Amino acid sequence: MNFLVIGSGAREHIIAQRLVDSGVSVFSVITNRNPGLIELSKEFLFIQNYRKNLKEIVSFSQVNDIACAVIGPENPLALGLSDILWKKGIPVVGPTQQLAQIETSKGFTRDLLSANNLDVSPRYKRFKSMNGVKEFILELSGEYVVKYDGLMGGKGVKVSGEHLMSIDDGVSYCSELIKIGGTFVIEEKLYGEEFSLMSFCDGSSVEHMPAVQDHKRAYEGDIGPNTGGMGSYTDSNHSLPFLSDNELNQARVINENVSSALKNEYETGYKGILYGGFMATSNGVKLIEYNARFGDPEAMNLLTLLDTDFASVCMNIVEGRLNSVKFRSEASVCKYIVPKGYGTNPAKDATIVVNDSYKDYSDLYYAAVNLEETGEITTTSSRAAAIISTGSSITEAEENCESGISYISGNNIFVRHDIAKPYLIQKRIDNMDKLR
Repeated sequence: MNFLVIGSGAREHIIAQRLVDSGVSVFSVITNRNPGLIELSKEFLFIQNYRKNLKEIVSFSQVNDIACAVIGPENPLALGLSDILWKKGIPVVGPTQQLAQIETSKGFTRDLLSANNLDVSPRYKRFKSMNGVKEFILELSGEYVVKYDGLMGGKGVKVSGEHLMSIDDGVSYCSELIKIGGTFVIEEKLYGEEFSLMSFCDGSSVEHMPAVQDHKRAYEGDIGPNTGGMGSYTDSNHSLPFLSDNELNQARVINENVSSALKNEYETGYKGILYGGFMATSNGVKLIEYNARFGDPEAMNLLTLLDTDFASVCMNIVEGRLNSVKFRSEASVCKYIVPKGYGTNPAKDATIVVNDSYKDYSDLYYAAVNLEETGEITTTSSRAAAIISTGSSITEAEENCESGISYISGNNIFVRHDIAKPYLIQKRIDNMDKLR
């Protein structure tokens, strides 16, 4: 059986690895020469741009008799690649363009929740012009978040007190979005701890994955610019140290209700990965945003722990017969190696040198790197490689991860080492104890 993996990052590298582990043949569509994906792929199609190469992707799929496609990044989903492949008889793990709006339009998601009486949103308003912007920010007492209503690679959100230091800063940022033809949502700023809960969906049934916490800020201590994600961790009980059982259950119920709402309003139902980004607050669990695919870096944590044949899970999703999915009762820690300056002014064309001794402690998945003709692995402007380790506890997994990282070298590379350290986790626990 032939599977197609679309995407070029560490997320797609581990997707391909778990499919190969399932005994299927993997073909891939890549936009950078990821050495991990190239090695795992029976054949690969190198493209410059998803929008310009949709026909080539379809043709590549047909020629290679693809039984199922797995779409990693958001852009192909936003472009309707899932719809195109389904029409050609190729099933896809990934929602239709219409249902992918759960990620591509912040307003779509908020309105869906409101229409289905799912009271899990902060106060919000959608804007297509500057009319009423300042008034609503004042109504929120200057405690607000501005979210671009579209895709900006996880960097379209600006928060008062962090990125926007005054009401005028918020108004100015909104004005910039209008000038580029954008629409946006302004939301009440929430306080608490963020976490991710992803669920497999087959249009009707929902199977939950372990909860994960991602770290968006570039630097230790949760400071610096937002990034695509510097690393993440899970706990052996599939919850997180700062979450109560009730809070985890609230997130699970929200995903189930949203899946049902999509099924009720859109005949096809949601087939793929429903990724809820949540915040545990003093007033229960609130939805921050949805993504329509595996998170990155969270995919490394989740697929590493997956104890059910992944190819079978994918086929069960597309055939509408999803059943129990099992995960190992272990903790996992993932940390990204990135170019120095990532998030602001990243160094480019740095060389990464990998000593295979890392394998004693960790797995490695390549991201935005290129395999050069010389055999060297060079960085781009984005994340370079994810190091993932497991253990009986978060502490053991974190120590294994650091041991694995010690065997990766190069010029102009950076790692956020504090991810999953005991003191940072305790900070999260203390914060929730104060809020509850």
